[in-house]
Amino acid sequence: MFSKLMRTLSDPFRRSIRNKLIFTMIILSVIPIVAVTALAAENNRKSMETEVISTNLSNMKWTGIYLGEQFSQLNNLVYTVLISPHLNDYLMSIEGSRLYNQFAAQKNIMDTLNNLFYSAGNHVIGVELFLKEPSKLFTISSNQNDLESSTGIPSPYKELFEENKDFIIQSKSGDDGEFQLIRSINRFENREKLGGISLKIRWSMLDQTLNLIGRGEEHKVLIAGDDGSVLYQPFGEKPSQEIMDQIKQTTEVQGYFRLPGEYVFYNTIDPVGLKLVTIIPTSFINKSAQSTMHFGLIVGAISIVISILIAILLAWRTATPIVTLARSMQGLGIIKETEQLPQSNRVDEIGLLETKLYNMSYRIREHIKTEYSMNLEKKTAELKALQAQINPHFLQNTLQMIGSMLFTKKPAESYEIIRSLSDMFRYVIRDPNDLASLKAEIEHLNNYMLIQSQRFSSKLSYTTDMDESAMACSIPKLTLQPIVENAFFHGLENKPGSWELSVSIICEAAAVRIRIRDNGVGIREDKLADLKRRLNHQNGQVWTHGNRIGIQNVASRIRMHFGSAYGIAIESAPREGTTVTVTIPNESGGEHHDKSIDRG
Repeated sequence: MFSKLMRTLSDPFRRSIRNKLIFTMIILSVIPIVAVTALAAENNRKSMETEVISTNLSNMKWTGIYLGEQFSQLNNLVYTVLISPHLNDYLMSIEGSRLYNQFAAQKNIMDTLNNLFYSAGNHVIGVELFLKEPSKLFTISSNQNDLESSTGIPSPYKELFEENKDFIIQSKSGDDGEFQLIRSINRFENREKLGGISLKIRWSMLDQTLNLIGRGEEHKVLIAGDDGSVLYQPFGEKPSQEIMDQIKQTTEVQGYFRLPGEYVFYNTIDPVGLKLVTIIPTSFINKSAQSTMHFGLIVGAISIVISILIAILLAWRTATPIVTLARSMQGLGIIKETEQLPQSNRVDEIGLLETKLYNMSYRIREHIKTEYSMNLEKKTAELKALQAQINPHFLQNTLQMIGSMLFTKKPAESYEIIRSLSDMFRYVIRDPNDLASLKAEIEHLNNYMLIQSQRFSSKLSYTTDMDESAMACSIPKLTLQPIVENAFFHGLENKPGSWELSVSIICEAAAVRIRIRDNGVGIREDKLADLKRRLNHQNGQVWTHGNRIGIQNVASRIRMHFGSAYGIAIESAPREGTTVTVTIPNESGGEHHDKSIDRG
């Protein structure tokens, strides 16, 4: 049932090239618009995300500075008591044994604390001063003004003494409305803790500053302690324990991290060390980008409709001549009945044209095969030769060697190898011409040998003997380096002991001979005879095989450019090495390039 339905739906497209073209053009026009619209929406969301992150990091920074200034002001209030001469007089009266009137000193302390309380503002709701000796607790608030003897150390000061802290901030459990800022009183000479001063402060004094980063009910703004606990949160639901644990583990002064569905920003408040935290849901960013996304979708929908109309119009106009031609050829019978027809699965106008024109195309193909294909084959061979690549195994070994050199060699030595490899790539792909100067070819070979000398420095000896007068001669690109590469692969790699390789250039009256000698394992007589036979009976093919450019390829290209008088000769004996002689004309090469084309 399903297959029958699919055939019914696809049949109009199978039988009409016009319907196929309309459907294809609609798809080709709609998909880019949909993709661009989706990409634009995503880019808009990302830009909004970047803006929100940047804005919140900046807001957190400045809000942290303002909060730090507020806490510094509270610290200054505490310091007014610490530097008060009345406190020093009271401590001296205790230690001096009747040197001062203790009652007068206590009264002065009470007056000092009252002055601090009434000058601090409405947000400070209480002031305490505890002295370990003689265990006195001064308490000042709106409804209390007491001095009492304490039988033990009160809990907030006990933590101060036991943990040897100079400063703590406590928020009473179950009471988010206030906190205590407690600072120790230390003896100047040995930092012994004599007591502590505590301010009871309403958290609401920070609300105006915290509103700088609060943007609505979806945001969560809070102040956390160094133990990961929530000290104050003016609004919103409590954050998850996962968030608080991650905030506790952060070591950076300021930053943010992302959790599924939330962005968490944090900043350390100096000088108290508390963490200012803002939590923003991911939905906030998506909502901010929704208006732009809606506008993009509307524009995209309009563009899709217009594209569909244009696609239908163009497809109709393009396919109409094909349909007309197919109908006009339905009555033609130019194919003989005895001739085997091609098997075509198409039933539309194209299939009809394919069937009717088969006989004509068959004869054309026969003609192409005898005339045009021969020229095409030769040109394709030339292009194939130009597509020679640097051996991937050589490239892999070179990159591994460079990696090792970065840790063991000087930077200049590593750079020299990288530069040589870069020059090799540039030589292979930069110049589209198949001919190059002998100088450029030698430089390419020297770059290759520099890398090989670095790889096999312990056993490779490389020497050159160059005739500078021959450097302007032309030579097919990638002639010498493949020969030397073959010398390594077939001759030297299997030879124990030291390796020797030399390149010499001899300039004669009409030719330039380049000899490449190695002391490798040599070539067996039967293989050498077969290789010479193939080099002396070239058929014009210059194909490459595998990852290396064969020596037969090099010989073919030399003959293709300069004629049969030039090419490659090989002399070798087992265990005595191999000598390859490349012969090219002693000219600039331009004329020979033209002549080779005429010969073809």
